Amino acid sequence: QVQLVEPGGGWVQAGGSLRLSCAASGSLFSINGMGWFRQVPGNQRKVFAGITKSGKTAYADSAKDRFTISRDNGKGTVYLQMNSMKPAATAIYTCAAGIWSPVSEKLSVEAMEYWGNGTLVNVSL
Repeated sequence: QVQLVEPGGGWVQAGGSLRLSCAASGSLFSINGMGWFRQVPGNQRKVFAGITKSGKTAYADSAKDRFTISRDNGKGTVYLQMNSMKPAATAIYTCAAGIWSPVSEKLSVEAMEYWGNGTLVNVSL
């Protein structure tokens, strides 16, 4: 059984940086995909950034250029480096692990098997 723990999150001023982390307490041996999903009030949870065991990545358009996802397979941990933060980035970010689609080459809500509790990121002016 895998459990995901998400320390991090919190407040950051616009233009600043924040690094989220997600650590798995169980084995991810059979899990290829890990990543982050984003959700704001009134909207569905959507894929934000994903990564495979080999380091292949995929990003939502809003995450490209400024955000970087990375993974430490030995520690079973995934990181999301968030730079040049804007107020529009304020949301709940949730770590998840599961199937990486070889067709779309990204994560999806439906294919995730394990979920963290999510962490709130507030970006202020």
